[in-house]
Parts: sequence; C-alpha cells; structure tokens
Amino acid sequence: MNKISNNYSEIVVESFLPPSTAGRHGDVHIRPVEDQYPFLKEMFVECSKELMNDYAVGTKFLIRAKITSRQGGKEFIYSSYKWPYTVLK
Repeated sequence: MNKISNNYSEIVVESFLPPSTAGRHGDVHIRPVEDQYPFLKEMFVECSKELMNDYAVGTKFLIRAKITSRQGGKEFIYSSYKWPYTVLK
C-alpha cells in the first residue's frame, strides 16, 4: 500500500448496496457519509467485514481511517479490521 497520508481521522461511514458490484466482493459495501471532506461519499472503505456482515444495510459506524491507494491506483479509505468501531445506528 502506498500511503497518501499517515494521518488517521475518525469518520462516520455507512453500509450500502451499490448499483454495481463489478470488480468488488459481496453485495454490501461501506462508504463515508456526506460532508466529511476529504473523505468523499464516492470512495469505498476497506475495513472489518463485520460492518458489512453483522449489521443491517444502512447502519452507521464511527471508525478510525485514512485515505490511501495501492501503487498509485484509485484512492480509497482504509481502516484496519482489527480496530474497534462504534455502531451509531
């Protein structure tokens, strides 16, 4: 992973069903909620699978994350699957 920033932030994310899952695993995905620049709602979040598998679609969570990319590819949001998170609703 290439680091875009070493700074982690607490952000609110939500589970959702994207219109297309082409090139992605699973039906449920995680994205940031609106108005958290530079964490854009269009970005996907790599995090614990628990957020996608153990809660209803639309559930919001508070996580610790940062923006990164893989070898100069498309930017995404990363949060370690080992880190705690807070279920908001």
